[in-house]
Amino acid sequence: MNINATFLGQMIAMAVFLWFCSKYVWPPFMAIMDERKKKIADGLEAAARAEKDLELAQAKSTEQLKEAKEEAAGIIDQANKRAAQIVDEAKQQAKVEGQRIIDGAQAEIEQEVNRAREALRARVSEIAVAGAEKILEGSIDQAANEEMLNKLASEL
Repeated sequence: MNINATFLGQMIAMAVFLWFCSKYVWPPFMAIMDERKKKIADGLEAAARAEKDLELAQAKSTEQLKEAKEEAAGIIDQANKRAAQIVDEAKQQAKVEGQRIIDGAQAEIEQEVNRAREALRARVSEIAVAGAEKILEGSIDQAANEEMLNKLASEL
């Protein structure tokens, strides 16, 4: 047996094996490898997209939270302004009501004063008439008249 022939036979067998592997075995392995490579690339791309979406969602939620806080601050500010306005209106109404009560009380006081004056006038006129009767009943003495007038003045 010749080493060269064996070597040549092994080379031919190796060439046939390589041809057979490249024709029938290698393509399915390459397809499987390409499919796995594609799945890994898709997974990495999906992870990158998910991370980007997460960042966008966080930014969006932060922005919405900021807007909500601003809106809440605006609503609180409006409520405070409205409360102050209501307090001012209540003060104004209280002043108007107080003035109305004061005016009513002053009118009532004025009526009471007028009644008292009328009663006083009636009493003075009664006393004057009574004094005139006493003067006319008594003698027309100057000293008696002065004494009578002093009594009337003390009664008033």
